[in-house]
Amino acid sequence: MGRPEKPVDRTVPARANLADFLRGLKVDVGMTYEQMAKKSNGLPSKATFERAASGASVPAWDTVVAFVMATMTANSWLMSDIDPMVRAKQLWICARRATRAPYYVHKAPDPGLISTPADLSRALRHQHVWAGYPAPGEMARRSEPGELPASTTRRIIEGEILPVDPTQTIAFLKACNIWALADLELWLAAAVRALKHDSASRRTNIHRWVSAHQNLLVQLDNNVNEDEGEEEEVPPVLPDELVAHREKRLVAWPGPYSGAGERFRWRRAM
Repeated sequence: MGRPEKPVDRTVPARANLADFLRGLKVDVGMTYEQMAKKSNGLPSKATFERAASGASVPAWDTVVAFVMATMTANSWLMSDIDPMVRAKQLWICARRATRAPYYVHKAPDPGLISTPADLSRALRHQHVWAGYPAPGEMARRSEPGELPASTTRRIIEGEILPVDPTQTIAFLKACNIWALADLELWLAAAVRALKHDSASRRTNIHRWVSAHQNLLVQLDNNVNEDEGEEEEVPPVLPDELVAHREKRLVAWPGPYSGAGERFRWRRAM
């Protein structure tokens, strides 16, 4: 019989909440950390999985993804009230905020308070903090090819530059968990206000920002007219490789869940 697991470190409550959740997944499937590591072909290792659920530190997001995938079963994904990966992402972001956010960032930035380029740059940086400090490479992978290069993202995060155009601004915001059209509209409206006070070269292109903002307003009006009462789409939290991994796993299952009130929409692997 193995030795008892050490109690979760509760020094930082948000870290402890993530650790409790991960340990709960492990207990539910009755696996050991060694079994999880073998299931993941040794990456992450047994020790890494154990540290991830200790509460002593915030694990890398890739480790959290691997932890959830190692404990995945058909029932846990299809019958739970909330997708375990979505819940893991929420808890991970909270833990990152609690351990990395500076003392003055205690809530999401309000784009309504932006009026200058400096305000816009600061608000984008604070939104990045509020999203859990995603790495520039991870943000690039969340975006369309070429929209948000990692090198450019790093300079935006460091406050050296602003996004070059509305497309890059929206890509940055989506990579920082701003997905709702209504929220994106507020940010683009703020960018238009701010960039009126920017350099002459950027003011020359202000029509691009105004046009992008107007297009968002049209989309919002269309959604109100066509989709009133429907639930808003949940933003994706999984990298492409994880979706592919899910699909491969589904081949071994009896088949995709397809009830009239299905909770998730699975795709078979080709």
